[in-house]
Amino acid sequence: MNRASRSVTVVIPARYGSSRFPGKPLVELNGKPMIQHVYERAMACSAVSDVLVATDDERIKQAVERFGGRVIMVTGDYRTGTDRVAAVARMFAGEYFLDLQGDEIPLNPELLTDLIDPFLESGVGMGTLKRVMDHTEDLLNPAVVKVVADIRGDALYFSRAPIPFVRDDPRMQTIGGLHYIHLGLYVYTKETLLRFAALPTSRLEEAEKLEQLRALDHGIRIRVWETKHASLRVDRPEDVPGVADRLQQFSAIKRELENSGVFFKS
Repeated sequence: MNRASRSVTVVIPARYGSSRFPGKPLVELNGKPMIQHVYERAMACSAVSDVLVATDDERIKQAVERFGGRVIMVTGDYRTGTDRVAAVARMFAGEYFLDLQGDEIPLNPELLTDLIDPFLESGVGMGTLKRVMDHTEDLLNPAVVKVVADIRGDALYFSRAPIPFVRDDPRMQTIGGLHYIHLGLYVYTKETLLRFAALPTSRLEEAEKLEQLRALDHGIRIRVWETKHASLRVDRPEDVPGVADRLQQFSAIKRELENSGVFFKS
């Protein structure tokens, strides 16, 4: 399936009332709210047809409108961001919807392409991304979600625990090609997305607080593709200074390379 025959809508669920970090979408990173960084990178992806923010908060709505973004109010008691994306899918035409978490900032828009292009060719109903884990502290950090997939690329499990657990490595270090970070974005056919949202919360989902486990628990296959593109994630307030610094460094390097006539690709 070529891009001309598809329409992929990116929906960025942005909730104000995060238990760990209230107001997170509006936290300022180098003069812009975080939601703007995520939105602009999604808009820059050539594989994307449309981008909109789905929020339940007037403050977020106004912030998106100030930078010229599209935003829709989706109020109600939604369990997860994906359930909010499904509510948007019921309102709009389109066959494919991409759920991009509002705290996952792609440093290069091609990160989205790494998910969209193989998904459109695959025929599966749900897909996501992984990236090689570089740091052992990520393996041990419950805020960093890990994924294990089978030889076809279908997810076996997602966890906050260090998986796979290497029994004979007492140092608990990351191993290339074995340990992967799961990134906070999913692409769905509309049919699969609405089916997912209609399912009851599963025990695994409730235990790990990972919505994708609802899909696995109910037999929905999740294909996982690898990306080498970097992204930045803000989970807690203490993450903000480091993310802001990395964004600034990235922008400075990008400008320097572009000014020298070098094609830039993260």
